[in-house]
Amino acid sequence: MSGLNSIEKRAAISLALVFGLRMLGLFMIMPVFAIYGQDLAGYSPLWVGIAIGAYGLTQACLQIPMGMLSDRYGRKLIILIGLVIFCIGSLVAAYSDSVLGVTIGRAIQGMGAIASTILALAADVTRDENRPKVMAVIGMCIGLSFAVSLIVGPVLVESIGLAGLFKLTSGLSLLGMLVVLFIVPNAVSKAPRGDTRAAPELIKDMLKDGQLLRLDVGIFVLHLVLTSVFVVLPLMLLELDLASTDHWQLYFPTLMLSFFLMVPLIIIGAKRESMRQMYRLSLLMLAAALIMIYVLQHSFIGLFVAVILFFTAFNYLEASLPSLIAKFAPSGQKGTAMGIYSSSQFFGAFWGGILGGVCYEYFGLIGVFSASTFLVIAWWFYSAGMINPRVLKTFTLDANVNDNESAQTMVDKLLELSGVEEAVVIVDDKAAYLKVNAKQFNLANARGILLAN
Repeated sequence: MSGLNSIEKRAAISLALVFGLRMLGLFMIMPVFAIYGQDLAGYSPLWVGIAIGAYGLTQACLQIPMGMLSDRYGRKLIILIGLVIFCIGSLVAAYSDSVLGVTIGRAIQGMGAIASTILALAADVTRDENRPKVMAVIGMCIGLSFAVSLIVGPVLVESIGLAGLFKLTSGLSLLGMLVVLFIVPNAVSKAPRGDTRAAPELIKDMLKDGQLLRLDVGIFVLHLVLTSVFVVLPLMLLELDLASTDHWQLYFPTLMLSFFLMVPLIIIGAKRESMRQMYRLSLLMLAAALIMIYVLQHSFIGLFVAVILFFTAFNYLEASLPSLIAKFAPSGQKGTAMGIYSSSQFFGAFWGGILGGVCYEYFGLIGVFSASTFLVIAWWFYSAGMINPRVLKTFTLDANVNDNESAQTMVDKLLELSGVEEAVVIVDDKAAYLKVNAKQFNLANARGILLAN
């Protein structure tokens, strides 16, 4: 985290911890509920899927409104309220003896939709040149929490049970509150809205952007497939006589290997400016992995190889999609683009649970993997219209601007600078959003225009 000052380092670590604790609580249920939920009243494969994905529906619906509330009432307050709601949902699930009760608890967990608010707070307390580093730390922590949840969930549930897992989740939310109260720095400024938060008035126009829409559909399908697979994968491991406490023996090594295997895809895509090709290749890998998981389900070695391939493709797409959103988003509208993207991700988790549950209940394993594979292949065809994004760097800079006339004058002067490809100056935000060729761009010249009296 070189280049970050003490406040930015504290913000990166503490907010990543809050995000990670919360996501750990959400994810730990995925590898165990299909097995340990069988003792709940009303258990069925359909209800397993609904319970696993229920948080996604409320997350998707409330992500943007919670971000807007944080603009008005303050970031920390909304984050604390979200963690309280998450804690309540965890306790509702913990003390439920029916799958319906657990589903309600999971839906309440999702109502604490604070992802956008955490990212907005991270933006508020960081300088524009260091904002991507802080966001990267938070993103890595989310990925780590997913990996840890798949490993510790099956181990812990054996000793503390499903109810104990939900109680632990409520404890993690309380720990997150302490981090917010005593470690997370207070915002001394507010990042411009267009850089970090969604503007509802722009959503309709954003959905008409073909490149962004392809990515929104992509993250929807990716998390739909992930959730539907985890409706049945724990049961498949039981069929291989692998006790639930030993499921980490598959999850841990496959996840670790997949992290290493995805690195070449990232490097090749970046160095050769072929992100589109690597993106579409990873979709074929994902489809192949789904077919292999079904075909090789009776062989631990075969399943092991198939799951490595699945996680390699999943991790690459999970890492590259947000980067592509940032590259394709118009200047000054990244917050809206990311808001739609995040909502699509959570909607995918919700519908993935339903798809997995319905297909398994009525068609068995072949239904789950056939439907998932079909959607990934459809996604591959839909991605054919995707273009390689230009390698441009984005800047969000303060602007000494008071009216639209001076804003237009600034834009004209900025576009004359070497390396500036796109410039937007927003009077209300007192900010300029630039996309530039970093090799040709001089930051000092841009600031000279923006801060001139």
